[in-house]
Amino acid sequence: MASLKFNNIYLNDYFTITGPLESNSRLKSKDLTMDDYYYGEKTFEKAEAKMQRTVIERLLFKNHLTNNDIDILIGGDLLDQITATNYGAMNIPISLLGIYSACATFPESLIIGSIFLNNKDLKKIITITSSHNLGAERQFRYPIEYGAPRPHSATFTATAAISTLLSQDKGKIKIESATIGKVTEMGIKDANNMGAVMAPAAARTLYEHLEELKRPLDYYDLILTGDLGVVGVNIFKEYAELKYNLKLKNHLDAGCELYLKSQEVYAGGSGPSCLPLVLFNKILPQNKYKKILIIGTGALHSKTFVNQKSPIPAIAHAVSLEVL
Repeated sequence: MASLKFNNIYLNDYFTITGPLESNSRLKSKDLTMDDYYYGEKTFEKAEAKMQRTVIERLLFKNHLTNNDIDILIGGDLLDQITATNYGAMNIPISLLGIYSACATFPESLIIGSIFLNNKDLKKIITITSSHNLGAERQFRYPIEYGAPRPHSATFTATAAISTLLSQDKGKIKIESATIGKVTEMGIKDANNMGAVMAPAAARTLYEHLEELKRPLDYYDLILTGDLGVVGVNIFKEYAELKYNLKLKNHLDAGCELYLKSQEVYAGGSGPSCLPLVLFNKILPQNKYKKILIIGTGALHSKTFVNQKSPIPAIAHAVSLEVL
């Protein structure tokens, strides 16, 4: 069984930093914004590492905590060997558990942290994740300077970093349960259509979460997927209905909720930071939803396998949140 229930695990607080485009998007609130993509560094990759370090330090300061109060950092990013996370945590004297589920890394970090806390192994945990548009473009597609055209099925990697504080101290957001996803592959090889790659994995995880925890679809006020985008959302809804008889009405996708139409980001936003950025800076400030199921969606591809014309696998992890 891939679903877990937790006892008194809380997401106590969070801190976000947003890039230039995201600062002028559909977000309702912002903790810290960047004026440019370099963030005072010489490269985009070093900027992303600094973004991670910043959100860790700001979250600690905001909650009157020191490094000694935190048992472990859990997180990852999109760069090869999760280097933004490794360099971001460099010289921070807190144990680091680096993880990777591509754009599903955020809910994975919540699941792992909640397991540690549920077993009473640790007391306070910080999760971190980030993405940087220009760093991701250089790694997975082409550098922006190359000027390569992009198909309209392509999504736009968000530039942001997010940290969260987890503990068993009662807070306003409870991590109630979770479902660990299964790697799903449907034969799609197009690296410019991540929505189509990830949609079946999202539908599968949603179905298994509801089945294993014996819940109806309307148990949740909102089901928030990570970054399926315009193309992926349509496939997700159609696949969920045809394959699992799930007719989605209470669903939003963070990739579709982040940017304005005038910002011309093709099929929508993407990246590990997309889901938590929209959750914390757009959905929660509305005070509209009490039971939220977040489903992070990740395409588990690499340059090597894409160039070898291999099908792209995907994964989706789900976490049930209760807003108290």
